[in-house]
Amino acid sequence: MLVRLLYASRAAGEIDDALVASILEDSRKHNLERGITGILCTYSPGNVFLQVLEGGRETVNALYAAIVRDPRHREVTILDYAEIAERRFAGWRMGSVNLNRVNQAIILRFSERATLDPFAMSGRALFALLDELVSSGAIACRDGS
Repeated sequence: MLVRLLYASRAAGEIDDALVASILEDSRKHNLERGITGILCTYSPGNVFLQVLEGGRETVNALYAAIVRDPRHREVTILDYAEIAERRFAGWRMGSVNLNRVNQAIILRFSERATLDPFAMSGRALFALLDELVSSGAIACRDGS
């Protein structure tokens, strides 16, 4: 059974290129064998991670439990969790997007303010934002390339 989990967290420290590269390298190395796909978004105001994980229920749940224990994350919060018929991000072992580089008008389209606060948004609004980013080509590194 496939599931999709959307969560947000705050980084324990500053989000920099080295931290994001480390997370993406680990994800891309292990996700194919685990059957995990998804995307990782970062947003510096508030040091926010926003991530979608897709795959088998047990595998996604185990990965999420590891993320909760990961000292790089704090305030880990599930924003949406659902059984799914098909993957939305099937082409990404772990795509990435730096939301600091996204036009604020796109964020404002789905949020109360032009500053992203996923903790104050619905999962539905966040998925609409992510769909917009996919269609606009803002998500980088399709399937790790």
